[in-house]
Amino acid sequence: MTERQTLSFISKSLERAGLHPKTKYGQNFLVDLNLLDILIKGADIQKTDVVLEVGTGMGSLTKLMAPLAGAVVTVEIDRDLQALAAKELRGNDNVTMLSCDALRNKNHMREEVLTAVREKMASIPGSHFKLIANLPYNVATPIISNLLTVDPFPDRMVVTIQKELAQRIVAEPSCKDYSALTIWMQSLCDCEILRILPPSVFWPSPKVDSAIIRVTPNPAKRSRIVDLEYYHTKLRALFFHRRKFLRSQLFTATQDELSKPQIDEILAKLNLEPNLRAEQLSVEQIIALLDATRLMTLANPVSDKT
Repeated sequence: MTERQTLSFISKSLERAGLHPKTKYGQNFLVDLNLLDILIKGADIQKTDVVLEVGTGMGSLTKLMAPLAGAVVTVEIDRDLQALAAKELRGNDNVTMLSCDALRNKNHMREEVLTAVREKMASIPGSHFKLIANLPYNVATPIISNLLTVDPFPDRMVVTIQKELAQRIVAEPSCKDYSALTIWMQSLCDCEILRILPPSVFWPSPKVDSAIIRVTPNPAKRSRIVDLEYYHTKLRALFFHRRKFLRSQLFTATQDELSKPQIDEILAKLNLEPNLRAEQLSVEQIIALLDATRLMTLANPVSDKT
């Protein structure tokens, strides 16, 4: 099937059903099958894999993944679109279709989605969990970041996202794209951009470029972080006002637990100048800093902040 035929199939199928792409759901269909192949090859799908897809769309990617995977759990919030995809996916017995929002809220995945993945993994000996999806722009960040806090922990994520988001994930310190999300992702994963995509490979065409990114969670990196929830919470707080000096921002992030003298002690121990900014620190320095605040909080809870 050529790109032209794929675009024709999607547009005519929607037209016959009296439907059209819905902006509120971020519906931009990837219509170049060569690029769908990059997603699939980048994920290296095996028969022991349980694949989660967020955004079934018309089922084009789902249909390509189903013969390769042990099971596919695909989620579509648009019930009308899911009904069309169900016709396209008829006969693929290892595909589970869910009609819901994949997120419970911006900080949590919907339990129904995770339960479906766990059930499929339990039925496949030696199974692995992968996210492979053409993600709607409006949910890409919470989907990627929240999956790093759940059980099961994904073995790989290969997704199409907005180019700007992909650049933030792979950014270096001291640049405008370097953020809490950058550090969160790089603290736990190996991240690489596989391909930059122009708007023309989607229908309807978005106003921005996109990217296919591969995120491979790294157990050795994850093992450095003792309390993942504490780290995630304090990391976001540390970048809440990114232009503030480090001493001030760190105190704000830990003000219910540590005093300013305790903050000064931590910075001195780590040889960090108080007038640095968080965006100037490497991932390793951030990990060390937040682990030091965690240990200080456990050992010397503040009774009278000054």
